[in-house]
Amino acid sequence: MNGIVLAVLIVGGIGLIAGIGLAVAAIVMAVPRDEKADAIEEVLPGANCGACGFSGCSGYASALSKGNAKPGLCSPGGKEVADKVSALLGVAGGDVEYKVALVHCMGSYDNTADKMIYKGQNSCAAAAQLFGGIGSCSYGCMGLGDCAAACEYDAITVCNGVACIDPVKCRGCSKCVAACPKHLISLVPLKSQAVVRCSNCDKGGETRKVCKVGCIGCMRCVKVCEFGAVTVNHFLASVDPVKCTDCGKCREVCPQGCITLFAGVKKQ
Repeated sequence: MNGIVLAVLIVGGIGLIAGIGLAVAAIVMAVPRDEKADAIEEVLPGANCGACGFSGCSGYASALSKGNAKPGLCSPGGKEVADKVSALLGVAGGDVEYKVALVHCMGSYDNTADKMIYKGQNSCAAAAQLFGGIGSCSYGCMGLGDCAAACEYDAITVCNGVACIDPVKCRGCSKCVAACPKHLISLVPLKSQAVVRCSNCDKGGETRKVCKVGCIGCMRCVKVCEFGAVTVNHFLASVDPVKCTDCGKCREVCPQGCITLFAGVKKQ
């Protein structure tokens, strides 16, 4: 009996000493809290979408408290959140830099076709595991709606086999961007601009075989742009929204019709 009691006392003593040591270490090594950052994070929507360019709401709040970011970068929060953040920082409220999601594909059933009859799980992520997906274009939208399921604002519908996003309803939370296994969706500034609605990186001849409106990398858009906004990499054109002036010349010369003009819709 004495041996058991002694063992219990030894183990209990070790536990007590370890507990005291951990408590002291927690006090000595504690990281000071940034109260301003905590207050800012409280007013942010908590979407942790990264649309602001930082690692979630916590990262954005930290950058704001240190003066390394502007208040209007939270697209999901909009003007209401921007005004609250500005008040906490003691600065004048600025314009909100709204962004919306855009699908870089026009592979509807009118322009392309499926290469197989798919009877598996109704999920783009699942279908993408089968030889690059069910569509004849391995880069294209499969229309099974993973992005629509991820959207909390009812901004996405699947129309004629391809996802479509309503810029009025979209809050730029980027959840659809993360949900798309083909990486067809990106966030673009809410401004009038030219956009390339294709993601095919194959050579022009191969692209023509699988889609009527796929980018063929012909470079006509690059040559006609006077502002250096259009580039072609890996046989796929892209437009820099910062440089784009919405002149429409690249759209006019595109033989495939895969460059369209995106009209900015003012958010309330």
